[in-house]
Amino acid sequence: MSAADITAEPTLAAPATTQQALREARAANPKARARDLAESLGVTEAALLAAEVDGQQVVRIDPAIERLFPLIGSLGPVMALTRNDSVVSERIGIYEGFRPGEHAALVVGPDIDLRMFPRHWQHGFAVSNGERRSIQIFDAAGDAVHKVHLRPESDVAAFDALVATLRLPEQRGELEFSPRAPVEAPRADIARLEVLRKEWAAMTDTHQFNRLCAKLKMNRLGAYRIVGAPHVQRLQTGALEQAIRAAAEQAVPVMLFVGNQGCIQIHGGLMRRIEPMGPWLNVLDPAFNLHLRADHVAEVWLVNKPTRHGPAISVEAFDARGALILQMFGKRDPDTARWQALVADLPAEG
Repeated sequence: MSAADITAEPTLAAPATTQQALREARAANPKARARDLAESLGVTEAALLAAEVDGQQVVRIDPAIERLFPLIGSLGPVMALTRNDSVVSERIGIYEGFRPGEHAALVVGPDIDLRMFPRHWQHGFAVSNGERRSIQIFDAAGDAVHKVHLRPESDVAAFDALVATLRLPEQRGELEFSPRAPVEAPRADIARLEVLRKEWAAMTDTHQFNRLCAKLKMNRLGAYRIVGAPHVQRLQTGALEQAIRAAAEQAVPVMLFVGNQGCIQIHGGLMRRIEPMGPWLNVLDPAFNLHLRADHVAEVWLVNKPTRHGPAISVEAFDARGALILQMFGKRDPDTARWQALVADLPAEG
C-alpha cells in the first residue's frame, strides 16, 4: 500500500448493482483502494473484483489452501498482505514452511508467518494488471482474507503456472455472497469471575486462553473487562501508538499479530520508520509495512498471560464494536526485560 493508496478517496458514492456499473466505477477511480471503493458502492471487495473476471487479466482460481500454498512458495520473494477493518500488515519474503490442516494451516518461515483457517477461504482470484500481479482470497461474505502481491524479483513464470493449475472451469463474475457476520459484542459472565481468575493464573500456554473463554461462555474482550489485575490493565487509547513508537525508538523487537476470521499474519522483529499520515499511523520499513487507523482504536489493554516459559505480555487494541484490531507482544529473551520496561511506561486509563 503506497502513500497514494492511503490517501486516495473514491469519487463515486452512488450504489452500483450491475457488473457494468462496477466496471465503470473501477475505471473512474483507478487510484482508489478497492476496499474503500467497494464500500462506497455498497458492494463487497470481492464483488467489485468479480465484475472484472475475463479469464485473462482477472481469473477465478481454486482457493483451497492445500493446493494454493505449495504453488505460492514457488513464486520467490513476494509481498504478503493481511488486514481487517482497521489495520493492514504487509510483509515481504518467501512463503516457506507450509503445514496443511483441515481446521488450521500454517506458514512458518523466517519472513512470512501465517495462521490460516481454511473454511473462510471461499473465493480466489489471480489478477494481472500490466506489471502488477497478485493472488487475492476472499471469505464467503466477499471480504479480503489474504493477498499475495508479486514484486519485480518474483518468478512470473511460476505465477503463470499457478494460474494455469488453479484456474476454475467456470470463469464467470456472478458470485453469491453470504451476509457478513456481525462483530460479537463483549461477552462475560460475572458469576464465573473467580473461575476465570483461578484458571487464568494456572495457564501454561497462551493458546489455553481461547479454550478457557469458550468453556466459560465469554469472549476475549468480555473476559478482559471483568478479570482485573494482575491479569489485565486498561490503558489509554493513545498507548498503542506510544508502544509502537517506543519499540521503534528503543529498537525493541516485537511480534505483531494482525488478522481477520480467515488469516492471522505475524511480523516478528524490529520496527524503525514510523510515519503518521492523516488518520493513519504507518510503519514504513523495507520488508515490513503496517497501516493503522489510529482513530479506530477505542480500547487498549495490557494483558499478562502466564506460560511455562514466563509471562506473555501483550498490548491489545479493539475498535468501538469490540473487534480485535491487533496484538503486540515483545519477543522473548534476550529482549523480555526491555519489553516489560517499555509497557510499564504506558499510560493507564483513569
